[in-house]
Amino acid sequence: MDNLELWHKVEKTDPTQTKAITGKPYKGTSPKPYWLIQKATETFGPCGIGWGFEILRERVEVGAGEHDRVHIAHVRVWYEWNGKRGVVEHIGETMFSGKNKNGPYTDEDAPKKSVTDALVKALSMIGFAGDIFMGRYDDSKYVAELVEEKKAAEREAVATAENADAAADVEARAKMLVEEWLRKIADAQDPSALRDWWGSEERKRMAADFELTQEELDAVRGPLGRRIRELDAPVVGRVAA
Repeated sequence: MDNLELWHKVEKTDPTQTKAITGKPYKGTSPKPYWLIQKATETFGPCGIGWGFEILRERVEVGAGEHDRVHIAHVRVWYEWNGKRGVVEHIGETMFSGKNKNGPYTDEDAPKKSVTDALVKALSMIGFAGDIFMGRYDDSKYVAELVEEKKAAEREAVATAENADAAADVEARAKMLVEEWLRKIADAQDPSALRDWWGSEERKRMAADFELTQEELDAVRGPLGRRIRELDAPVVGRVAA
């Protein structure tokens, strides 16, 4: 059992799903919370089924300033992995009220922000956005490699889609050609002309150009042989290979 299997699966953070840390005495990068929720859903299943969270406790504490109040949320995250249930707990904090250059303020979204903060921290304990929390995003070379990796994956996805479209187009064209040949066989009145057409280089070249499979060729040979026998009756016609 690889104890880091889950960690390695979720540790890389999409460079387009990050944001700069603001309003703090330090600088850095943080993952976008809703991207982490999407990543958790991708990994475990829909929220509430494969994973989820609950708010255990909330409280407001007095800060250093006269108007400072800090909202704190204690959150528990659970998830299912390889048939087992995991549980992680963490806390999040947000300034609920304080004083800035405009005077005293109250942030009505503080409780929501605290829960989000706790959720992000709890998911990080499982490995989500591990590269950010381990400081790898401080290395511009690492981030550049992630960007190139994402571009390569996108190019591969486009190529795969284009190949699928091309394959579907080839299949459709082959089907149309087979249908056209079957109509030609059904309308034929001259068995010799039919044999000559089937053995012609032009007909063989068309089969190659349209990439007809052996199964598709056999689907034409059957009706061809029957039609020649009908036209040749009572002489049995022989179909060229």
